[in-house]
Formats: sequence, C-alpha cells, structure tokens
Amino acid sequence: MEIFNATNLLYIWGGFVKTIEISALSIFFSLIFGTVLALVKSYAPRPFRILVSAYIELFRCTPNLLWILFIYFTVQGLDIVISTIAFTLFTSAVMAEIVRGGLNSIPRGQFEAAQSQGFGFFATMRYIILPQTFKTIIPALFSQCTTVIKDSSYLSGINVAELMYTANVVMAHAIDLSQVLMLYGLVSPPSMQPALTRATMGTPISLSFAS
Repeated sequence: MEIFNATNLLYIWGGFVKTIEISALSIFFSLIFGTVLALVKSYAPRPFRILVSAYIELFRCTPNLLWILFIYFTVQGLDIVISTIAFTLFTSAVMAEIVRGGLNSIPRGQFEAAQSQGFGFFATMRYIILPQTFKTIIPALFSQCTTVIKDSSYLSGINVAELMYTANVVMAHAIDLSQVLMLYGLVSPPSMQPALTRATMGTPISLSFAS
C-alpha cells in the first residue's frame, strides 16, 4: 500500500496541527501558572511557600505519563482539553523552578532601587524584575518548550490523534519497509534521522556498544 498519498498526508497533517495546538496551549498556561508559583515560592509567607513547594516536588518527581492517565480517567471533556490540563499541571511545576531561578539571578539592588522610586511590589515585578527574569531564562524556556512538544507523543496512549498517533495508524497499513522508515524519519527526533536516511537508502546501519 502506498502510504504517501493525499489522504494519508492530510491525516498526518491533522495530527501535526493537534500536536502544535496542545503544545502551544500547554506552554502558554504553564508559563502563566508557573510564574505565579515561582512568585509565591519566592516571596509569599511561609505556609504558602510550603504548599507550592509540595506541589512542585509532587509533579516534578512523578512521570508526566502518570498525570496524563490520571486526568484522562478522572476528567470528562474534549481530548484537547484533557491533554492541555494534564500537560499544564506537570509543566507548570517545571516552569516554576525555571522562573524562580531567573528571579534569584536578579541582584537585590534592583528591588532596592525600585523601592527608592516608590514602586510597590506588583509594579516592581511587572516593570523591573519579571522583564529581566524572562530575558535571563530564555534558553531554559526554549528547552522546556521542546520537551513539551516531544512529550506530546505520550498522548497517543490515550488515543489522542496527535502526530505520533496518526503516523502509527498510517504505518500500520504499510507494506514497504522503506516507506515506513521514511515516514518515521519525518516524525522522529533529529538525532535519529541520519540513521533512518541511511536505512532507506540501503546503507547498513552500524551499531557500536561501549565495552
């Protein structure tokens, strides 16, 4: 069966669009919620800091797939809503630590200068501290955004028609191994693509193991 036809490619494209939608929504809400958690953990009274720390540690120390399955079996709704909730709960804990690291990198003198100019806490955060914080954590944010997009493949386990799910459905009907490898190369991580290219061209793939 020819898998690179218009119907299959449109089906895979639909999965790609859903992957981007879920990832974008999850990153957006996680960044907002994670920033709030970071601010609470850094500047709120001790009882609130303890609660936020417990939340962060709980979600960071358990697999993302566990929360995806938990939300799937406990929350009713559209697959995009369930997926976004699951990823937001987990990713916001990671974002909180990233933002908190950025907050800790801001010199104390910035706060003192803001206070000397009559800025309150929220004005200081909005106009002085947070802009510098986000500029500092850009590399870590991009890294986490990439992780969210890659981890969206977990959603195929709950039958969400994202990119990996649709690609697997198409590959299940394929007969030619080279087409399967080519399709997998389109949706695989970049580190796997050189080996898949050699396989589709008929070049043996050499595997080496450290002794």
